Amino acid sequence: MKLKRITALVSGVGLTLCLAACGGGGTASTPSAAPAGSQAPASSPAAEETSQVKLVEDGKFKVAMECAYAPFNWTQADDSNGAVPTSGTPDYAYGYDVMFAKEIAEELGCDLEIVKMEWDALIPALQSGTVDAVIAGQCITAERAAQVDFSDPYYYASIVCLVKSDSPYADAQGISDFEGATATSQLGTVWYDTCLPQVPEVEVLPAQESVPAMLVALDSGAVDLVVTDQPTALSACNAYPDMVMLDFSGTDDDFDVSEEETNFGISVQKGNTGLTEVINQVLSQYTPEDYTAMMDEAIAVQPLNEN
Repeated sequence: MKLKRITALVSGVGLTLCLAACGGGGTASTPSAAPAGSQAPASSPAAEETSQVKLVEDGKFKVAMECAYAPFNWTQADDSNGAVPTSGTPDYAYGYDVMFAKEIAEELGCDLEIVKMEWDALIPALQSGTVDAVIAGQCITAERAAQVDFSDPYYYASIVCLVKSDSPYADAQGISDFEGATATSQLGTVWYDTCLPQVPEVEVLPAQESVPAMLVALDSGAVDLVVTDQPTALSACNAYPDMVMLDFSGTDDDFDVSEEETNFGISVQKGNTGLTEVINQVLSQYTPEDYTAMMDEAIAVQPLNEN
């Protein structure tokens, strides 16, 4: 029988209800009855509506990601290293994002379903309720936060540059040294929209649809420079040994970005405070050192050139 969307009055009760409905072994609890002779306080329909929080439906935690953004997420042919099936395909997904998706699903007591989507389809899918969460290396920007709710950050990353090792720009000491270069990055990202325009006298070519396409453009010589985040750059250097990462953090000739543009969060549908609280509860168990260790693990097991 298809379950309707689960709701609860408070976050603590909400988690118990989710565990029961998803087959996690718990039993649904209800607020204690009022003592004999006393009268329970009345609550208006409006008060009840504002106090409700949504979690997930159908006993599944549906998570959208590109499955093409290593080391955050990628596609592979089997379930090695803990990869999980990708909905509607014979493939499997793994990476840093999948690691956290598995942890959150376990906390919810629900099955995990990974849904592969293009980058620009992620937020619309969340808004429509097609998926419960997006875990895809999203920066917590004000523009996105106006459309969806975000968890606490689950990764912090500096923005860096990628060039070929035999490039005349391989010895650049700052972004000003890329004068005359051709550059690109991924469509709809801080890298392309905010960072590339800061590079003086650079020719910005059309944005690429995905990280793999962006890296192929650099590898093939179609561009001299790609801007991305540090984990993606480290992963790229692992997959393409002739690429070099240039990090100008702490210098006077680096990208000018805000904290929101380097903090990554997990997004959920607006108003789904119950799910946001569960996700934050999971994240609260990790330290920055844990995040680094998990990212290192993801980079180490990433299939070379298959993302």
